Formats: sequence, structure tokens, C-alpha cells
Amino acid sequence: MYEDKTLVCKECGAEFVFTAGEQEFYASKGFVNEPQRCKACRDARKNATKPAREMYTAICADCGKEAKVPFKPREDRPVYCSECFAKRREMG
Repeated sequence: MYEDKTLVCKECGAEFVFTAGEQEFYASKGFVNEPQRCKACRDARKNATKPAREMYTAICADCGKEAKVPFKPREDRPVYCSECFAKRREMG
């Protein structure tokens, strides 16, 4: 029913594909207009109004490397770098 369409971003002028799946999603939500911006420009526009997230420095409890985390570390809880956190998550 739907076919991929190539559209031009009104922000940066780049071509982007409005996929059949996206068109189906838009229709299911009742949207009648096609997107006017590419994904990168939509994301940039959405994030422009968000305040910068404060990051804190901590030492990873597993490997000892420095890690940046979006919360204030506490002494009673271990903090892990992204790699060690991912490993722990995989192990369950």
C-alpha cells in the first residue's frame, strides 16, 4: 500500500527517505502531513530546548577507569563505566 518516498529537508536541504513503515505509522496516528525535516534536523531541533545534562566523574568499581555518569555518585553504591555496566547487564 505505501511505498518509500524521497523527501527534501527544509532545514538542511538533504534528501531523506520517508519509509513505507513510517508512512503507515503516521497514518495510524492520524497525521496528515509528511515530515519536513530529516532525522538529524528533527533530533537537533528537539534537543535544542533541553538543558545540558550535568555529568559527574567517578571511578569504575570493576576496571578502575574514569567514568562520566549522569547522577551524583554515592560512597555506598558502586559506579561502573559504560563497558563494565554493559558486561554486568549481559550476565544478568
